[in-house]
Amino acid sequence: MDKKIKYLDKIHSPQDLKKLDSSEYGGLAQEIRDVLIETVSKNGGHLASNLGAVELTIAIHLMFNSPSDRIVWDVGHQAYTHKLLTGRYDVFDTIRQKDGISGFCHPNESEHDTFYSGHSGTSVSSAYGIAQANKIKRNNNYTVAVIGDGSFTGGLVYEALNNAGRSKTNFIVILNDNEMSISKNVGSVAKYLTKIRSKKKYVRMKARLERFLDRIPLVGHAMAQGLFKFKTAVKNLIYESTIFEKMGFRYMGPIDGHDIGSMCEALETAKSLHSPVLLHVNTVKGKGYDYAEKDPSYFHGISDFDINTGEPHSTGDTFCNEFGKLMCKMAEKDRRISLITAAMSLGTGLTEFSNKYSERFFDVGIAEEHAVTFASGLAKGGMLPVFAVYSTFLQRCYDEIIHDGALQDQKLVLAIDRAGFVGDDGETHNGLYDVAFLQSIPKVTVYSPATYDEMKVDFGNAFYRDSDVVAVRYPRGGEANIPEDYTPSFGTYDIYGDEAAEIVLVTYGRLFSETAKAVRELEKRNIKAKVLKLNRIKPIDTEAIDRTLNSKYIFFFEEGVRSGGIAEKLAAELLQRGYKGGYDITAVEDCFVKQAKVPELIKDYGFDSESMVDKIVKKTTEV
Repeated sequence: MDKKIKYLDKIHSPQDLKKLDSSEYGGLAQEIRDVLIETVSKNGGHLASNLGAVELTIAIHLMFNSPSDRIVWDVGHQAYTHKLLTGRYDVFDTIRQKDGISGFCHPNESEHDTFYSGHSGTSVSSAYGIAQANKIKRNNNYTVAVIGDGSFTGGLVYEALNNAGRSKTNFIVILNDNEMSISKNVGSVAKYLTKIRSKKKYVRMKARLERFLDRIPLVGHAMAQGLFKFKTAVKNLIYESTIFEKMGFRYMGPIDGHDIGSMCEALETAKSLHSPVLLHVNTVKGKGYDYAEKDPSYFHGISDFDINTGEPHSTGDTFCNEFGKLMCKMAEKDRRISLITAAMSLGTGLTEFSNKYSERFFDVGIAEEHAVTFASGLAKGGMLPVFAVYSTFLQRCYDEIIHDGALQDQKLVLAIDRAGFVGDDGETHNGLYDVAFLQSIPKVTVYSPATYDEMKVDFGNAFYRDSDVVAVRYPRGGEANIPEDYTPSFGTYDIYGDEAAEIVLVTYGRLFSETAKAVRELEKRNIKAKVLKLNRIKPIDTEAIDRTLNSKYIFFFEEGVRSGGIAEKLAAELLQRGYKGGYDITAVEDCFVKQAKVPELIKDYGFDSESMVDKIVKKTTEV
């Protein structure tokens, strides 16, 4: 960095933070923002949400004693400042890189990271579990859940709040509200009352008055109840009672999340209540970086970019963009086509569609389960719904796909983006499981195109040929290099290479490019091989199976988990039909895949052409 670091290289734990004078907090916050912008511009990552949470995070670590007090970050992509304040500044430049630190909270990294949090809406449930465990063990430490307003579109949050509200635990939920106003407080009186109710002196005085009235014989308790009802009525005239108070939480806020002093005072008051508290904090996404403030959605999750212009370093066509353009073209011709996203319109390429066909575009928020069942209702009403979703988030919808889709014989189309390795976001975001769990559901058809043209054909089949639930899965990024001598049939499968070859490489999707390279390299070594490229991976065309029965050796290469995958399925089918040759499966074994660039992962897991050739030469020589 060009700017000299004054504070961060001295902060190795939250205890070091507490040694600073309050006059230094502003300088620290600016220094943190400089580091965030500089690092994310090089590594990519979640910028806008982290810039908005700087002062909030400083205040939390000033007022609580992590890790004795547990801080649970929802999603975790707003926890970069937390990482910097808990001893990871010296390795922060490795964030989201191979062998570096994770872009999310990760317990293996630090004792200050309570959970690995890559999916939203889980913090209140898990933090409440810790709070109850503390209560059972008579441990008076605090548990804090930090959750963004976007997560409040997910039902799990309300299930947790409803369960936790009257628990009498040292449990504080901090709602980081940077987009929507949950509490409609207007005017100077409301602001004054908010400030008063956030002060510890007010809380103590109120508690003393209630105890005093309760001691008065006969009438004391009735007087206390009457005063409480009168106070509540007056308060509700000035600003509305919140849903959180109905659930049993003590509500405080909204508080300026960029005012560290006010935040600390409010947190001190919340601690003194010794009961569930919801502290509503207002912050600004992207604060401190003009481009991110103006377009926080774009800078929510971004690849490396130019700090001076805010422009990304890499551009070009992607499956995501091609999907968005395709949906616009198809929707122009068919008014039944409607698109659904779960707070990911930009990430799934649907910005243009949302503008052109707003009446047929539905952003349901971070509520993937609802999205699938809602799509089922649209289908029942005669529409052709498409749910555009990242593979990793589709995992939440398993029951709905079964019960509300396949079982109901509904035409639902799942556009599964980020299928396979995703890379920098690591374990929680790699799309390695959709094939395995969709494989287990009856009446589901799955396509895995290798090219944009194949994707167009697959969606045409999904809308107008196939029945029930149809999934089209495609990777992050663009097309791989397809061999010039490959002529697609746009059918359920293709054969590439020497038809008579007795060595077969079976694959689908992105890996076709690598298997084609491997076949050409093997030919140079006088080893004849061919690729069985599956375009429709569920159900597998029986003709494709028949054409491999007489092979001498079959090598499966699958960018997904082995257990329950296509390779295992096809191998079992071949064996049942009497296949006598050898076979080998290369897939992701029983593990979670850490962050790294996609090309690095392709090589590490043996999916690059060089690794394929080495394996095939070795195995066939052994035979």
